[in-house]
Amino acid sequence: MDNGNGLAVAVVGATGAVGNEMVRLLEKTTLPINSIKLLASERSAGSTMTFKGRAVTVEAATPPSFDGVDLALFSAGGAVSKRLAPEAVRRGAIVIDNTSAFRMDPDVPLVVPEVNVEALRDHRGIIANPNCSTIQMVAVLEPLRKAFGLKRVIVSTYQAVSGAGQSAIEELLEETRRALNGEPPEPKLLPVKKEKNHYSIAFNAIPQIDVFQENLFTFEEIKMMNETKKIMGDETISVAATCVRLPIVTGHAESVYIETEETLPDVETIRNILREAPGVTVEDDPSRQLYPMPIRAAGKKDVFVGRLRKDPDVAFGLHMWIVSDNLLKGAAWNSVQIAESLYQMGLVQKK
Repeated sequence: MDNGNGLAVAVVGATGAVGNEMVRLLEKTTLPINSIKLLASERSAGSTMTFKGRAVTVEAATPPSFDGVDLALFSAGGAVSKRLAPEAVRRGAIVIDNTSAFRMDPDVPLVVPEVNVEALRDHRGIIANPNCSTIQMVAVLEPLRKAFGLKRVIVSTYQAVSGAGQSAIEELLEETRRALNGEPPEPKLLPVKKEKNHYSIAFNAIPQIDVFQENLFTFEEIKMMNETKKIMGDETISVAATCVRLPIVTGHAESVYIETEETLPDVETIRNILREAPGVTVEDDPSRQLYPMPIRAAGKKDVFVGRLRKDPDVAFGLHMWIVSDNLLKGAAWNSVQIAESLYQMGLVQKK
């Protein structure tokens, strides 16, 4: 597709859940897009998608696919990113990668634009999009860190199945149908497809996301712990996570406890600080039972925070509840925001 002057953009993994959202968001972006390539696996090649009302044929992603591309957004799995992202960079593209392949590489910026957009200036061709659960948490914690300092974070997540892809959504719906019909479940995917034990997610909570590591945390939990420190540029922050999968289609929720360096003010002052934070919406009114929920956050770009309360025993302690659409701010929207920021900062130009 070619429609005038502007940038040549590619989306890798365009037919997946996150890729679909990337394409949809790029239709409304402030980026001047001249042409777009929709790339996927050989299995999806030849199918068509629409972009701004026009049919675009999906192509198989190969190294030559990136010839002439200025910006490439990747969301097709870590193995694909490791294989093709360096090829895209060699051909002159800037890569925004939505997998864990490069997040902890010291030469790759890990960026949430509301938190550390200036890190984009240090990119060497690849920019990493953080884990979905990390993104929504740091968007809320950063204004509090600036105001009061941050020493410790303890987070428990309640994550939607869409974080594991379209097949996980289909498994949840099928298992729910079977359960309601009195049929035994036939789980094949969760908690981790490549492990031998699978459990029904319908009417259940699975306290495992990704594989266990030697320290008994899962990889998802370790990602949250390490990424938070990298994004905030502070290795001294103590971070611990417990990640749980719930039978929700879209929207991750998090119970977060933090300890600050300075004594905290009253809750209304904290609310006002968060109301001024970019990309954050405060939903916190106990008198009206107002608090964030995945069902309301789905389809929205913001991160929602509520249930704000000071710890009764720790003067530096604060509890909160954070919710966001994991396919939008947790993935596709953050990637498109990075692309827009690169352009606004003069860091990407048409070749």
